[in-house]
Amino acid sequence: MILKDKLDNKKILFFSVQTFNLEKEIIKKLEELGAQVDYYDERPSNNSFVKGIIRVKRNFYQKKIDSYYREILLKTKNEIYNYLFVNRGEVVPEFFLQNFKKDHPECECIFYTWDSFTNHSHPTQILKYFDKKFTFDPDDAVKFNLNFRPLFYLDSFKNIYKDINEKSKYDLLFLGTAHSDRYTISSKVKEWCDLNNLASYCYYFIHGRLVYFYKKKFDKTFQLFDYKKLSFKSLTTNQILELYKDSKVILDINHPGQKGLTMRTFETIGAGKKMITTNSEIKKYPFYNTNNIYVIDRNSIVMDKNFFELPYVEVDKELYYKASIEGWLKCIFVENESKYWIKDIN
Repeated sequence: MILKDKLDNKKILFFSVQTFNLEKEIIKKLEELGAQVDYYDERPSNNSFVKGIIRVKRNFYQKKIDSYYREILLKTKNEIYNYLFVNRGEVVPEFFLQNFKKDHPECECIFYTWDSFTNHSHPTQILKYFDKKFTFDPDDAVKFNLNFRPLFYLDSFKNIYKDINEKSKYDLLFLGTAHSDRYTISSKVKEWCDLNNLASYCYYFIHGRLVYFYKKKFDKTFQLFDYKKLSFKSLTTNQILELYKDSKVILDINHPGQKGLTMRTFETIGAGKKMITTNSEIKKYPFYNTNNIYVIDRNSIVMDKNFFELPYVEVDKELYYKASIEGWLKCIFVENESKYWIKDIN
């Protein structure tokens, strides 16, 4: 079935945390495909304080969360929905899903997460309420019997592919949320670039000062972060696109407890860029090519200047489509692709 046929004139209740405006891009694509979308932020508020409280001590904010979802139940009770689509499920309470399914028994409930359950375990308590369940993490897919589906790139990255800049401003680019050993690894790579006359740029984002000071106190790796290099404001999609245009190789540093591939991985595919990554799991995927992807050991970093000179090898058209946001939505709403991405996944 064609994706547009599946979604045309269908009504979707969509929950997602606000993440670098990705939720807006998902809504935009769903609406382009003919769907009507009612969107709610998963969190009652998206300011830095609330995000920090939810990440650090969610119980302190649970009453507000429950009140927020009771209001949504009232607002949606008399609406007719074809799909409930929950992306990530960081705070969606169990009572909301129980009551929503009673009010909308014909609605198909779909869950997706781009985080590992080792980082956020709450979704494991609500999985039973969904008809279709997806995760980007291959280990979680096996452990919790979920469909496996990695992430995607936005349509705007295709324009970079069409307009490759041979004289890039940066040889290497790192963009990412500040966590774990990212600062240590990226600093070492940046030092190597400096010694080898390669230009590099690093941007570290963090969800508010509360999160920073909490992590600095309780997380040893955060004691190494240079506060002056942190940004409490995320880059816009356009800013990210401009940096990609000006860069030759993208540095990807996955969370050490996370096997799923990051959004950066798929953005490099969409933009036709090369990548250096700490995630050795990437070798299992159909787009892995040593011309395009160089894997480093986060505990013993060895760089290779020759990699920067190797020509980029294009991926095939089918894979390029499947890696797009439309390909991602087609998998979620139309067909299961678990076996496509990693052949030996259970």
